[in-house]
Amino acid sequence: MKMRKLISICLFLSLFCGGAAAQKGVVLRSIDGNTYDVGELIKKDQVTIVSFFATWCKPCLRELGAINDVYDDWKESVDVQFIAVSIDTAQDSEKVAPLANGNAWDFLVLLDPEGELKRQMQVQTVPHTVIFDKRGKPVDTHNSYTDGDENAIFEMIKKL
Repeated sequence: MKMRKLISICLFLSLFCGGAAAQKGVVLRSIDGNTYDVGELIKKDQVTIVSFFATWCKPCLRELGAINDVYDDWKESVDVQFIAVSIDTAQDSEKVAPLANGNAWDFLVLLDPEGELKRQMQVQTVPHTVIFDKRGKPVDTHNSYTDGDENAIFEMIKKL
């Protein structure tokens, strides 16, 4: 498990800190139709959390719901940005916007229907969450979700 975490962090460093893939960039569309260069979303001077999910993944939906419930409190305490990335296929990605809007998610939701970012980030399972510090460096990554994990995430981002 620690080796997988190390590999994920190294991959993130290569993607977002000057590697060839970072120069190329991955551009994804949001549920409202805007496009974003993912590398540019990882802002300096702001903690950023990126969470990969799928509409069919029950733990993902629990995690995103729990984070949505506390996200406003997080933003009041810490300069934080939360980004959810759907790994649903192109065929299923039409389900993402109604899901996000129906749950009133108050964070950016991106679509990765071709799995380009998922492949580059070597995401194998969802939920898969990565926390970037204020320098844009990945400092933690984890898979799965257990009720209350959002509290541990908040404690970590407060320290950053």
